[in-house]
Amino acid sequence: MPPPHAAVPHDFPLLPPGFRFGTSTASYQIEGAVAEDGRGPSIWDTFAAEPGRVLGGDTGEVACDHYHRVDEDVALMKALGTGGYRFSIAWPRIQPTGRGPANEKGLAFYDRLIDTLLANDQEPMVTLYHWDLPQALEDDGGWLNRDTVDRFAEYAAIVGERFADRVAHWIPVNEPNVASILGYGLGTHAPGKAMLFDCLPAAHHLLLAHGRAAIELRNAGATSIGCANNHAPIWPASDDDADVGMSKIFDALWNGTFLEPMLLGRYPADLMPLFEGVMSDGDLATIRQPLDFYGVNYYNPLKVAAGDEDSEIPFDLREVVGYPTTDFGWPIVPDALREWLVMFRARFRAALPPIVITESGCSYNVGPDEDGVVDDQARIDYLRAHVNAVSEAIQRGVDVRGYYCWSLLDNFEWAEGYSQRFGLVHVDYETLERTPKKSFHWYAELIKAQPQHL
Repeated sequence: MPPPHAAVPHDFPLLPPGFRFGTSTASYQIEGAVAEDGRGPSIWDTFAAEPGRVLGGDTGEVACDHYHRVDEDVALMKALGTGGYRFSIAWPRIQPTGRGPANEKGLAFYDRLIDTLLANDQEPMVTLYHWDLPQALEDDGGWLNRDTVDRFAEYAAIVGERFADRVAHWIPVNEPNVASILGYGLGTHAPGKAMLFDCLPAAHHLLLAHGRAAIELRNAGATSIGCANNHAPIWPASDDDADVGMSKIFDALWNGTFLEPMLLGRYPADLMPLFEGVMSDGDLATIRQPLDFYGVNYYNPLKVAAGDEDSEIPFDLREVVGYPTTDFGWPIVPDALREWLVMFRARFRAALPPIVITESGCSYNVGPDEDGVVDDQARIDYLRAHVNAVSEAIQRGVDVRGYYCWSLLDNFEWAEGYSQRFGLVHVDYETLERTPKKSFHWYAELIKAQPQHL
């Protein structure tokens, strides 16, 4: 491993004392061991097994083999110097069919992970649902079926009872907009249903599951509950009234549909008619649970134009040009993160709890050179710019308490398989060898440079 100070520039952004730097992962993306110790199949096991669904036919069957390498991976976090680790629990490990008594071997794995994290000064932040729904529940309708909300509440109660004494922070549902719109609306993610706007019941049920789980977690003694919502600034493709109007509608769909119910107890006015048929009395009050932090997953802005008259959907996503891109082709616009945070505070003010950046990162596919060094300077530049954007937002009055880098490890990137590398640590998928990248050492130095370390 190169020495931590090797070729690392020292122009570090500074954050307020107590600001927490961490890393994030998700169970299906890193754990592997999909058929071990009683774990049941998830929708991602099923989806990945269907030809043509995932690039290269990749699956999460082995992934990073984190299930067997917990000690090694937590040692990397310790070396990195982060104060927190956000990970997700695989529902099918706890309840293989999404119902019934808990699988003790599944609980025991997370017991060990949590205890290992605490022994290495890593504050756990647990996500209950990062998209790996038990396949048996999908067979009964999945998130289109309101009964799944009840099953999720039971799962949350099991997990809360077991771990609330040791887990500092909780997130019930990761990115309900991605899970519903990509999974049920467009079909590009599991379970692969292309229902267009008929996916909105899934969105409502995921939000309702968030609220029900928050209640169960508090009953179990949890003291810090938030969310992890994917947010993107929405830019109109032109000044044309049709494009501007459609960008506002898409903003309401992608952003407002998920933040307004959580913070204000309502859906965006323009979209409310689309939800009236699926809501029951009291649903919005259940969704609007008190939040101790609001998690923002940020990657890039989106550009929206009005769709063609004969299109199945009324909007058209356009390429954001004029900015550098990651190897995923995503535009790099750190200023958009700063402006989103400032706008978010200005709009919601007293309704907005402290913010945590629960995901932010980039894909660059550079591997080890002949000396074993992974020189991912582009990731360092990306992280520096985005942490600076957070720092600038704080200076403008936004209460941001943490930044969790996506991701600790290169991993299974959903429908893109293993073609995109987001990790601070390079993973050789043949040998599973971990190699910290230059960005790993830069992130470690960034953390050391913060006021609490001086």
